Amino acid sequence: MSDPQDPISAPKMSRRKWLAVGGLSVLVACAAVAFHFRPATPLAALTSAHAPAPTPVVLPTKPEDWHGRIDYRALDQRLAEMAAHHSMEGLAVAVVEDGRLSFVQGYGLTSAKDGQPVDAHTVFRWASLSKTVAGTLTAKLAADGLLSLDEPVETFHTTLRLPRDAQRELTVEELLSQRTGLPKNAYDDRLEDGQDPTVIRHALGDVPVACAPGRCHTYQNVAYDTITEILATRTHEAYAQTVQRKLFAPLGMTTASIGQAGLVGAKSWARPHREGRLLPMSEAYYRVPGAAGVNSTIVDLAVWMQAQMGLRPDVLPPTVLDAAQRPRIGTAPPYGRAPFAREISHAGYGLGMRSFNYRGHRVIGHSGAVSGYRSTMVFDPATKTGIVMLWNSDAGLPFRFQAEFLDRAYRQPFTDWLDLGEVSDQRLAQARHLRLRETDEAG
Repeated sequence: MSDPQDPISAPKMSRRKWLAVGGLSVLVACAAVAFHFRPATPLAALTSAHAPAPTPVVLPTKPEDWHGRIDYRALDQRLAEMAAHHSMEGLAVAVVEDGRLSFVQGYGLTSAKDGQPVDAHTVFRWASLSKTVAGTLTAKLAADGLLSLDEPVETFHTTLRLPRDAQRELTVEELLSQRTGLPKNAYDDRLEDGQDPTVIRHALGDVPVACAPGRCHTYQNVAYDTITEILATRTHEAYAQTVQRKLFAPLGMTTASIGQAGLVGAKSWARPHREGRLLPMSEAYYRVPGAAGVNSTIVDLAVWMQAQMGLRPDVLPPTVLDAAQRPRIGTAPPYGRAPFAREISHAGYGLGMRSFNYRGHRVIGHSGAVSGYRSTMVFDPATKTGIVMLWNSDAGLPFRFQAEFLDRAYRQPFTDWLDLGEVSDQRLAQARHLRLRETDEAG
C-alpha cells in the first residue's frame, strides 16, 4: 500500500448555515454538531443539558449553497469533466474554505455494475491517509502523558525487529516519521500475499538497510503499523477502540470506522475499480490498521481536515497538531514527475503527515492508494482552506487536481494540470444524465 505523494512509491498492485471560524471551541463544537444533523458527545460538556438542539443544517451540495471566494460552479464543472474520464468510476469531494464547509459533491457510481450515484453518504477507504490518524492519536496520547515520542520502540516489546537490532534505539517519533532505515515499502509484497503482519515485522530484521535508522525517510506500511502494538500496551485496548474513543466519537465522525466490516457494512459503499473493471476486495492492508485501516464518507473526512486545521481544539489542541504536523525529516518533492511537482519545495514528513510549499504557500496533508481506491487531503493551515477527495478507482487524476484547486484558492491564473486529453462524448453524456438524475432526486 503506497502513498501516491511519495515519488518513488507506486502501488503494486439546502439552505446552509455554517458557523464561521471563531476562537471559541464552544462555537466550533456546535458547528460540528449541526454539520452532522445530530447531537454530538462534546456538546454535553459545553452546554446546559436543557439547551435546545441545534437547527439541522443541509450540506452544501447544490449550487445555491456554494458560497466563497472560490468559483464553485467552475470547480464543479471541472470535477465533472475529470470524473468522466475513462480511468475514473466514482468520486466524492468536499471543500473547506475559511474553515467552513463550502462544497460537497459526488460524481459517478459506487459500482460499474448496478451501482448507485456517489453522494455525501457514500463510504470509501482512506488507504494511507489513515496514517494521519495514527500519528495524531499518538501525539494526543503523548500530550496526555501516556507515552513519550522519545521512547525507544524496544520499550514496548513489539514484534518489530530491525537490522542490527535498531529497534532498541529507534524512537516512536522516528517510527511515525518513516525513519526506520528500512528500504521503502519493505515486505509489502508479503502482506499482499496474506502473511501475518506480526510475522512480517519480525522478519524485517533480516533485510538490507537503506540508511542508518533516523537518518533518512523511507515510506513504510508494515513497520509503521507497529504503532498499533505500541499504543495497545499503554491503553490496554485495541487500536480501533482507542481511535473511536479519543478521536472519531468526540469529533462526531459517526461514519468513520476501522476495518473491512465498516466499509462493506455501510448502506452505501464504493466498490474498487480499475479502468471500469470491478476488482475483488482486498483485505491485506486492513491488517495494518494504523497504516491503512480507516473508512468514512467524504463528510467525515472533511471533519477530520477541519480538526487538523485547528478548528476543534477541544479534541486536538494546538500542541498536539504541532507535534503531528511539524516536519521531522525532509523528503523528495511529492508527486514525482507530475508537472506541478516543479512548483513544490521544502517537502517534509511529520507524524504520519506530509507538508510542503506550493507556490510559496505551506500546505499540509496526505494521500493514499490501495487496489481500486485512492484518497487525498491537502489544506493551507494559514487560510484554513483545503480539499478532500475519495474515489474508487486506481486513477491518478485527482492527485493532479489538487494543484488546480490550490491555484483557484490562491487566485492564480488557470493552469491545465489535469491534461485530460479527450473525454469521450459518451462518458460526458452519462455524467450529465447522472447529475440531472441526482438533482431531480434531491429536489
